[in-house]
Amino acid sequence: MAHAFGRPMSLTLVSADTPAREQHPHRWGALVVLCAAALIINLDNTILNVALPTLVRDLRATSSQLQWIVDSYAMVFAGLLLVGGSLADRFGRKRIFLIGLAVFAVGSIGAARSSSVDLLIAFRAVMGAGAALTIPSSLSIINDVFRDPKERAKAIGAWGGTIGLGIAIGPIAGGLLLARFWWGSIFLVNVPIVIAAFVGAVLFVPNSKNPAADRPDPGGAILSILGLGLLLWSIIEGPTQGWTSPRVILSGSASLVVLSSFVAWEARSSHPMLKLAFFRERRFSIAAAAECLGVFGLLGALFLQTQFLQFDLGNSPLQAGLRILPMAATLVVSAVLSPFIARLIGVKFTVAAALAAIAVGLWQISAASSFATTYGGVLPGLLLIGLGAGLLLPTATNSVVGSVPQGDSGMGSATNAVALQVGGALGVAVIGSVASTRYQDHMTVALEGRHLPTSVTNAILGSLGGALDVAHAARGATGALLAGAARAAFMNGLGASFSVSAIVALGGVLVVVAYLPSSAASAPVNADARGSDQDTLPEPPNGSPMHGPIV
Repeated sequence: MAHAFGRPMSLTLVSADTPAREQHPHRWGALVVLCAAALIINLDNTILNVALPTLVRDLRATSSQLQWIVDSYAMVFAGLLLVGGSLADRFGRKRIFLIGLAVFAVGSIGAARSSSVDLLIAFRAVMGAGAALTIPSSLSIINDVFRDPKERAKAIGAWGGTIGLGIAIGPIAGGLLLARFWWGSIFLVNVPIVIAAFVGAVLFVPNSKNPAADRPDPGGAILSILGLGLLLWSIIEGPTQGWTSPRVILSGSASLVVLSSFVAWEARSSHPMLKLAFFRERRFSIAAAAECLGVFGLLGALFLQTQFLQFDLGNSPLQAGLRILPMAATLVVSAVLSPFIARLIGVKFTVAAALAAIAVGLWQISAASSFATTYGGVLPGLLLIGLGAGLLLPTATNSVVGSVPQGDSGMGSATNAVALQVGGALGVAVIGSVASTRYQDHMTVALEGRHLPTSVTNAILGSLGGALDVAHAARGATGALLAGAARAAFMNGLGASFSVSAIVALGGVLVVVAYLPSSAASAPVNADARGSDQDTLPEPPNGSPMHGPIV
C-alpha cells in the first residue's frame, strides 16, 4: 500500500455517498467567502471599463494607454496564475489565498491614489499579482472541501457563475460609483470587500496542500510574463508605432520566440508550473481554448461598448452602466441554466452554442455600427453575447477543472483562469488595436491639408475622447465637423473590430464541434496520494473514476 505523510495510508475510501461527518462542516460558508473573492477580483476586469472615458478627461490617457491600464492587470494575472497555483499546492491554499487578498488590497489602494497613467498601470499590475495568488487557491480549495461529486458540481457552478456575474456587473457598479465619487472609488471599493473575505477565510476556510507538490518554477513564470507582455505590446502599440515599424515587428517576433521557449522549458522541466500532459486530454485543452476565445469577444466588446455609450451617445457613466445591465442579467440567467442545458444536449453542444451566440452577437453589433447607431441598434447583440458567456463559463470551467486529479487542482484551476485572462487581454488588445488603426486611418485622411499644432493632432489621433475635447474647444461649425468625423471614424473602427472578433468566436465553434467530447470531464478525485491532506483514496466503481461528470 502506498504511503502518505510518512505513514501507511488508511484504507478508507471516498465514494459518491461520502458520509456527512467526512464532509467539511463549514464548506458552504467557505464557498460564500471564496465566491466573494472571485466576484471582486473578476469584477475588477470590467468595472474599469465604464471609467475609461473619465480617465481620458482626467489623466489625458490615449487609446493605447487605456488598453495598457486594462491589460497590465490581465497580463500579470495570467503570467503569475500558474505560479500561484503551484505555490498554493505546495505551501497551503488558504495561506496563499490570504496573501493574495492582502496584495490585491494594497494594489487597489495604490491605484485609487494614482496621479498619472504610468502609476495607475503599475498598481494595476500589483492588483493582478494579488489576483493571481487568490483565484487558483480558491478553486482548488473548493475542489478539496467538496468531496461529494454532486456537491462539487454545484459549488463549481456557483463559483463559475460568480465569475461571470463579476464580469457582467462591473459596468453598472462603476457607473454607480462614478455618479457620486471620483474615478479612484472604483478601486477603493475593493478594500472593504477584501477585508470581509479575509476575515471569513480565517474563520471558515480550511487549509490544504499537496504534500509532495513540486517546487515553484520561477523560470517558467518569467518566460510566460515576458512572452505575453511582448505580444501585448506589439498588438497595442501597433496603431501608434505603425504595424510595419521595426520595433513592432521585433517585439512580435520576440514574443513568439519567448513563448516557444516557455513551452520547451515546461516540457523539459522536472517541476513545471504547467503540465503539458494535461493538454492531451481534449476535455481540458479544447474547453480552455473555448473559454479563451469566448472571453476574447466578451471583454473586447465591453472595452469598446462603454466608450461608444459615453463618447458617441453622450451617456453618463451611470447611464452607460445601466445600458450594459441587460447583458449582465442575461449572463446570470444563462449561467444558472447552463448545467441543465449541458445535461440535456451535452457539454460539446452547450459550449458550441455559447460561442455561436457570442459570434452572432458580435456580428450583429458590427453590422449595426454606423454614425447613426443607437443603443437599441446594438442591444440584440449585447444580449446574445451575455447569453453565450453565461452558457460558456460554468460549462467549460467544469470540464477543465474536472479533467485533472485533485492533487493538481491548483495547477488545473490556474490554467483555467489563465485561459480567461489571456483571452480577455488579447481581446482588449486586438479589438482595441483594430478599432484604433481604423480610427486613426480615417482621421488622418480627415485632417489632411489642415495645419494643426502637433499636440492637437496627437490628441485627435490618440483617442475619440481627445478629439471630442478638441472639438469642444474649437466650438462652432469647425468643432461640430471634427466631432462628427471623429465619431464616424470610431464607429467604423468598432464595426471592423467586432467583425474580426466574430470570426474568432466562429472559429471556436468549429474547433469545439470537431474536437470537444460530448460528455463532461471525468478525472479521479484524490487519485494521486500526494494531492490531499486526507488519508483517503477514491473508490473507482467498476474500474472507472469516481469523479463523474462535473456539470
